[in-house]
Amino acid sequence: MWLSFPLIHQVKPDLVLCNGPGTCVPICVSTLLLGILGIKKVIIVYVESVCRVETLSLSGKILFHLSDYFIVQWPALKEKYPKSVYLGRIV
Repeated sequence: MWLSFPLIHQVKPDLVLCNGPGTCVPICVSTLLLGILGIKKVIIVYVESVCRVETLSLSGKILFHLSDYFIVQWPALKEKYPKSVYLGRIV
């Protein structure tokens, strides 16, 4: 987290697109801090891994509540998590 915030503050992205590894969590939290501090609103899009058929990954469970768009690749996950967006397999 301490290393990702200075980078995110310097780059000030418009959008963060992440796909599942736990290393994306500090980056997404850093982008949320930009919005909380009033520096810049960044859109967070999380795409859950195609191998997650029935349950979310740990990073998915964390970012489900923090992301603006949460994309799943299986209809069973869409049924369990109504806030998510199902687009089919996009790999």
